[in-house]
Amino acid sequence: MTLKTQFSSFDFECGTDEAGRGCLAGPVTAAAVILPTNFSNKVLNDSKQLSEKKRMILKPIIEELSLSYGVQHIFEDEIDSINILNASIKAMHGSIAQLNIEPNYIIVDGNKFKPYNSIPHQTIIKGDSKYLNIAAASVLAKTYRDLYMEKIHEEFPMYNWKKNKGYPTKEHRAAIEKYGVTKYHRKSFRLLPEQYCLDL
Repeated sequence: MTLKTQFSSFDFECGTDEAGRGCLAGPVTAAAVILPTNFSNKVLNDSKQLSEKKRMILKPIIEELSLSYGVQHIFEDEIDSINILNASIKAMHGSIAQLNIEPNYIIVDGNKFKPYNSIPHQTIIKGDSKYLNIAAASVLAKTYRDLYMEKIHEEFPMYNWKKNKGYPTKEHRAAIEKYGVTKYHRKSFRLLPEQYCLDL
């Protein structure tokens, strides 16, 4: 399926998406990207459909060829405080705020968003597999978050965040059960099926 360049007729349409919403540890990360209206790339797609190698190849291409981009992490304590949905939307707002061109339209992957600076917006389910600017945002959100998780992996290698990126794999949950939780874990999440076994 060929992705469309953009949803609207506005020159500075911004796509935004997040990564890490379902993770047990680490931030939720969002990116916002404004692409030129004539942008094309045969490889770019929803980041979940791409290999890690392809995402890392696309990252500098998007950064170089986009008109503007921004990336924002929202960390564990704030996720626990305001919940993951609000944290995801706050991360998207933060990434849009970093753009050095104010967008005149925003398209959002998914079906939840809150207005940003009275700029018109549209939520699009599976938008990262339909529009290039959302796909570009999904790639940046995913690669920046992955690089962060690889960095904190060095501090707590027993959880193997370098591989699982904080997602609730059997290996990750087994490590939580064995070693307990870290400062990077989201305490409001169900870290183990038997939550009461954890000393939080």
